[in-house]
Amino acid sequence: MSLLSNFSTAISCRKLPVFDPVNRSTHRQFRVSCSNVHLSDKCKREYTSVLIVPTGVGASIGGYAGDALPVARTLASVVDCLISHPNVLNAAMLYWPMPNVLYVEGYALDRFAEGLWALRPVHQNKVGLVLDAGIEEELRIRHLQVVDATRASLGLPVLEYVVTDRPLEVEKWVDPKNGRATGRIKHPDSLLRAVQSLCDRSMVNAVAVVARFPDDDIDDVDDYRQGKGIDLLAGVEAIISHLVVKNFRIPCAHSPALLPPPLTKSLCPKSAAEELGYTFLPCVLAGLANAPQYLAYKSEFQEKGCIVANDVDSVILPADACGGDGVLAFANKRTKPLIICVQENETVLNDTPDKLGIDVVKVSNYWEAIGVVAAHKAGIDPNSLRRDKIKNISTVSLLPSNSSVVSSPRTFA
Repeated sequence: MSLLSNFSTAISCRKLPVFDPVNRSTHRQFRVSCSNVHLSDKCKREYTSVLIVPTGVGASIGGYAGDALPVARTLASVVDCLISHPNVLNAAMLYWPMPNVLYVEGYALDRFAEGLWALRPVHQNKVGLVLDAGIEEELRIRHLQVVDATRASLGLPVLEYVVTDRPLEVEKWVDPKNGRATGRIKHPDSLLRAVQSLCDRSMVNAVAVVARFPDDDIDDVDDYRQGKGIDLLAGVEAIISHLVVKNFRIPCAHSPALLPPPLTKSLCPKSAAEELGYTFLPCVLAGLANAPQYLAYKSEFQEKGCIVANDVDSVILPADACGGDGVLAFANKRTKPLIICVQENETVLNDTPDKLGIDVVKVSNYWEAIGVVAAHKAGIDPNSLRRDKIKNISTVSLLPSNSSVVSSPRTFA
């Protein structure tokens, strides 16, 4: 009786008016609503995944202009909460709002994985903008017009901007040891003073930085536009945002200021998002508008709604990029999340799980990775979806290790 009663509360039938275009009349039709079908899901905690594609390493997927965003969108439709970083979620003039995705800068993501920081989701941040004094006037005006457009058309909370007191003078190069893009800014103190000014004067709690980057050699631009090689800007972009997050513990992302490249008729779709305008700023502002805040004190970790590293259920990343601080921290946790390595997403790195002694699930591509996540979220051993991957259960001996009795697989009739 109670079962039928519960079932009846989960399904309601309503007789709704429906217009018949043939007979030009209205009749009533039953429609069934199953609004509480997933009521039992409330007994489970939310499933959280982390999606990582390191920046500046020539990743086959995620090494260009937001080409890992489709992966993030698909994964976000499967999990309850997805944590990722600007290199995955930024696509220059393009972006995609996903309410269950947390936009976390790379340095903060590493500290989160290490259990040193927690994430506190927000409804809205107060965003400030730092412009490099080295940006030419016309290019600066273009960026400010983009900011006003996002404020007026998207309602983004960008409060104020400040220009650095001297040009930052960005330099970029490829590290000959590992092939990664890297670089430096000659005047980091100028950047820090600008951010401090915004925090003090406007009380902002998220910062977008636009630095003038040296224009690329045409050969390097052509390689990137053809979907080859590495993003030469990405390495020093990460250095800039890491500097701000480390010193101020607030969300930060960077957008380079560059002169538009000459038109080309031959362009790889993976790089095309960066050809749409004069700036890459829209995706950065959209991401920072509701990026989670970073909590560094253990006493704050108990705040309602905060997310800590132990809440993470799975981590997805390229198979040869397992050497980062965040990945190693997740791999060494006592309650280790499921780590899924995607072999199709190759980078210039050679930090494989076998080389590092990390226990992972290896998959060929992101199709398989998302299938593994779906099974894991459902509480199903992903191996049970494969042919002959479930072996006979083994027994563990309770006798001392020097006993002649050893554990052996148990077989069934």
